[in-house]
Formats: sequence, structure tokens, C-alpha cells
Amino acid sequence: MGTMTNKEIRIGYSEFDSIDLLNDDDRILAQSAIDAMKGSYAPYSKFNVGAAVRLDSGEIISGANQENAAYPSGLCAERTAMFYANASHPDSSMISIAIAGGRDGILCGNPATPCGACRQVMAEYQKKGGLDMSVILIGRDRIWKFDKVDDILPLIFDSL
Repeated sequence: MGTMTNKEIRIGYSEFDSIDLLNDDDRILAQSAIDAMKGSYAPYSKFNVGAAVRLDSGEIISGANQENAAYPSGLCAERTAMFYANASHPDSSMISIAIAGGRDGILCGNPATPCGACRQVMAEYQKKGGLDMSVILIGRDRIWKFDKVDDILPLIFDSL
């Protein structure tokens, strides 16, 4: 007869109450995500999201959410940025992603969090790159930084 054991997953992250408290690289990446919100096309949800990915070369690639009347033909900001980063720099690793969301150019108070599909794509590129990809979620009142995608997607699907 087997045994049953209760387990627990703990997730650690850093919280900042201002973008100014981030280190230089993270602050620049966070500002790039905020600036990328301007490229959002969101006539239906009215929710603008910007994302910025830092490659291992230091280059930053940005993207914004793109909606379409024919749901689900649109695409989230995170995937827009990551897909473009990989398509244009297939031999680079993504080492960090920052995400910002809000309405009419005003950030949400709490950080905008990525959907499950975007989290899985982050996990794929983290695995492909062979390096932990930090995740910075930006809100007006607080910023959360996670050291790796696993922290926002426990039990990543990576069995293939």
C-alpha cells in the first residue's frame, strides 16, 4: 500500500513601490514595456498591454497586444514581443521580460499578469534559451519581479 504526502509550492518574488527602485537594466526594460503600450490595438477590451524582452545581447524587443473582431485572432503583448524576438534573433536567449497594462496610458494600480498561454510561451523560450528568464510585472502602485518563469508557472509543462 502506498502513502500520501501533502506538499507545498512556495514562490518568492521582490516587490518594489516605484520603478526608480529597480536596477538600471530592469528600469530600462520596465520603461520599454510601458512605452510599448502605445502600440496596443485594443478597440474591444480598451485594455492596453506592452511587453519588452531583453535578449542575452542586451537588445530589447517590444510588443503590444493586438485585438481583432474575429476572436481569437488577436495576440497578447507578451507573445507579440517573444515571437518577434525569436523570429528576428533565433540564436539569442531571452533573459528577461517586462509587462505593463492599463487604460488610456494610465497603468493599473496592481501589476497586469500574463495569461496562461503567455506563461507557457515564456516557459518554452526559457527552456530553449537555457537561461532563467526573469519576469517583471509593472503596476502604478507596485512592481513584482520574479527570478524565473517557473515562479509564475509552477509545474511547467516541459515533458516533451
